[in-house]
Amino acid sequence: MTIIDLLERNSVDYGNETALVEINPELPDDRRLTWREYELVQPTVRTSYRREITWTVFNEKANRFANALIGRGIGKGDKVAILLMNCLEWLPIYFGILKTGAMAVPLNFRYSSDEIKYCLDLAEADALVFGAEFIGRVEEIADQISKKRLLIYVGDGCPSFAESYTHLAADCASTNPCIEIGEEDHAAIYFSSGTTGFPKAILHRHRALIHAARVEQNHHSQTHNDVFLCIPPLYHTGAKMHWFGSLISGSKAVLLKGTKPEFILSAASKEKCTIVWLLVPWAQDILNALDSGKLRLSDYDLSAWRLMHIGAQPVPQSLIKHWLEYFPNHQYDTNYGLSESIGPGAVHLGVENIRKVGAIGVPGYGWQVRIVDESGKDVADGEVGELCLKGDGVMECYYNDPEATAAALKDGWLYTGDMAMRDDEGFIFLVDRKKDVIITGGENLYPVQIEDYIRGYRKVSDVAVIGLPDERLGEIAAAIIEVKEGMSCTEEEIDEFCSGMPRYKRPRKIIFASVPRNPTGKIEKPLLRKMYGTEHLVLDQNIG
Repeated sequence: MTIIDLLERNSVDYGNETALVEINPELPDDRRLTWREYELVQPTVRTSYRREITWTVFNEKANRFANALIGRGIGKGDKVAILLMNCLEWLPIYFGILKTGAMAVPLNFRYSSDEIKYCLDLAEADALVFGAEFIGRVEEIADQISKKRLLIYVGDGCPSFAESYTHLAADCASTNPCIEIGEEDHAAIYFSSGTTGFPKAILHRHRALIHAARVEQNHHSQTHNDVFLCIPPLYHTGAKMHWFGSLISGSKAVLLKGTKPEFILSAASKEKCTIVWLLVPWAQDILNALDSGKLRLSDYDLSAWRLMHIGAQPVPQSLIKHWLEYFPNHQYDTNYGLSESIGPGAVHLGVENIRKVGAIGVPGYGWQVRIVDESGKDVADGEVGELCLKGDGVMECYYNDPEATAAALKDGWLYTGDMAMRDDEGFIFLVDRKKDVIITGGENLYPVQIEDYIRGYRKVSDVAVIGLPDERLGEIAAAIIEVKEGMSCTEEEIDEFCSGMPRYKRPRKIIFASVPRNPTGKIEKPLLRKMYGTEHLVLDQNIG
């Protein structure tokens, strides 16, 4: 079975029921009018823009696009890239690609023109589907990429260098093209976060995608009556694989464009969402808005909301404790995974283990986990080592990169590059990225542990700890601290708060600034090291 079979089943079993809803709170219902025109004509009835499709329409749209691609020569072994913001067309296009037997290649919406071209070349993509937000970037490279690729535009006002998605699929059959596809066929190429340079292309088989759907439903018990609020970008495995829980249960999902606290609570209220996946910054923003009185829970009907789960980065214990003060009846789960393991679920806490908040959890459904030392031997409980994963969700390889593949895949195990430890109850705690470990005076410092501690200070909204070069100690820990809105904070306050940590763990440098995160919520530490590393060396030289 593949995820394509799940879509076909849903179109039969739940054909007239809603599959997907798109909500954009920053657009009016009638997009034919500008915001100014809309405010002048109908100032009292403006609401967010909303669209929806049923399972039948979803499947028909996927079939039409599949038949359109087949008509243009796309088939098994080919690759079709997707460069779209979250929208109602995204998933039907994704499934349309899969139904041809080709591989879907989702691209990060933050990519520059050069990065888009790099990823298209690395994946050897035969076509690119892109939206209005990317016309400028694609136009910059159109002459270089259009000679060997089909360019398909989704939206109004198709540029001259591309073909219209609407026109291409309009007259195509809405029936399944019936290409024979099995679990061992190649399905998708996802890209790594690219925080250490240009991203790597991660090849997955259909087996991995259906495994992700089974894992998600096993962990979060989705039923046909659930409603999933999906906010993160669909190009990333995290959002996609969590949505697979809706796919396997035939339940409704809501694609929300926008991350403001009022947008999230309003969508959850109006759509009666039962499951909401948040990133740490969004959860913290909601708590800050509730603390400050900018939002009131009494203005929303959140009675249907049963599960809040977080992934993509370590979750501070203080955040969940605070969350449960406002939402005492919520189940809570955290998930660990990476694109090389088809996203979330390789390790998960489990809603029954909320007492272990702070851990990323135990091996997920259908997953095996090891924690090993530099020689590949298992470490003892309580010792730090590299987290390794094994299961049907592990990637096939880094496409066109045998050297990186050999470094990451050893005897069927995926070496994640994440440092972790297991306690005496079998719960795994993420310590840090292997490359982010700070070695100061011969001692290993794990930034995540320091970040978790500093986040406990009432004035701190976000924090990132990085290593900066030091002539005497090799490296020192520097804390970049983002202060909560409306508050002020001093270095002396942070130093005093950190006095509760062992002296060698305390940050030697405090920088008050915003903490940059990528679209999946991960702190962009290479950027921070680039921003502050040189500055620190200059300061040291001036002091000397």
